Amino acid sequence: MNSSVLIESFAEFAKFKNIDRPTMMRILEDVFRTMIRKKWGTDENFDIILNVEKGDLEIWRNREIVDDNSEDIWDHDKISLTEARKIEPDFEVGEEVSEEIQLEDFGRRAVLTARQTLIQRIKDMEKELLFQKYKDQVGEIISGEVYQVWNREVLLLDQEENELLIPKGEQIPKDRYRKGDVVRAVVQRVEIVNGNPKIILSRTSPAFLERLFENEVPEIFDGLIAIKKIVREPGERAKVAVESFDDRIDPVGACVGMKGSRIHSIVRELENENIDVINYTDNLELYIQRALSPAKISSMKIDDETGRVSVFLKPDQVSLAIGKGGQNIKLASKLVDMEIDVFRESETYEEDISLEEFTDEIEDWVIAELRRIGLDTAKSVLAVSKEDLLRRTELEEETIDDVLSILREELEEEDNQ
Repeated sequence: MNSSVLIESFAEFAKFKNIDRPTMMRILEDVFRTMIRKKWGTDENFDIILNVEKGDLEIWRNREIVDDNSEDIWDHDKISLTEARKIEPDFEVGEEVSEEIQLEDFGRRAVLTARQTLIQRIKDMEKELLFQKYKDQVGEIISGEVYQVWNREVLLLDQEENELLIPKGEQIPKDRYRKGDVVRAVVQRVEIVNGNPKIILSRTSPAFLERLFENEVPEIFDGLIAIKKIVREPGERAKVAVESFDDRIDPVGACVGMKGSRIHSIVRELENENIDVINYTDNLELYIQRALSPAKISSMKIDDETGRVSVFLKPDQVSLAIGKGGQNIKLASKLVDMEIDVFRESETYEEDISLEEFTDEIEDWVIAELRRIGLDTAKSVLAVSKEDLLRRTELEEETIDDVLSILREELEEEDNQ
């Protein structure tokens, strides 16, 4: 294989892989210098001249002529006068000899190895470019076509047929994929696994919802409105806190759009995820009220030390505050970075009974545990669901059942008197 065939075949392969000319030249020179070092131990006194377009390669070995009896005769950059005159008969000591080395001088095996090395270097470069390309796009939305659907992940192909993965945990539960579907997702992370780049996409990440808002709401893209925080139960519900830097712009109205025109496309993309857009404020009480929307809070107590908030609501507002499956209160807690406890406001508080009155039926440590979470009367305990009591206390389910039964029975007797 001569140099022109080797270089032309490599150049064609490199262009197919979208490798730019300077990178291609650098790889070629690196490979040829490796060949030189293997044969002569060093490449310091060699010049390599490449012309990729013409497929030309010139390798020149430069050495200084020394006397046949010189001690330097064995140095890599020296040549004896006798050897030099075999190249040109009129050479003299002290002159420099530039001797052209042919590719064939390296031997057939070395040339074939060089060809394989060139191809491998391009493949490695391609992997590096792919890794860097998607690493720079982490947090950005891209599209891919569904190629294969497995139980634990979905394989997509981008426009250049690079493989992209959406693991099960990064899929919206309502998502259904079929081969050929075009899917949008955000680049979650890029990893190197066994030497190959692995590109992980996500449709459940808050960043995906944030990018969708940026695409649909020009004011966010232009920086007039900022998204302060996003919390999600993917495919079910999300809360988005937004803030306007222009007093003339209503951030919530801008995000929703006329008759919901802007937010509808986002909701459809997220499989009808219910999105609450909330006006951010530094006023914590007001922020908590907005976070628990659509429920209306009667009053609240904020404990900064424990990071808990006790909110009191009218009986018809409690279920709204908690939401389906506890989603509303869970997302509201994440949005304000505090644990929110919901209590039903008692309209007949004066008829309530202190837990201290039940010490003969309920053990002291159980009463202490209930008081720890702010429950010190019979009605305040009954205002909280059994599920919340299990979540907020260290009490066993059987113990809670007994307590609720005792309190209900006592209050029924009071009502009948």
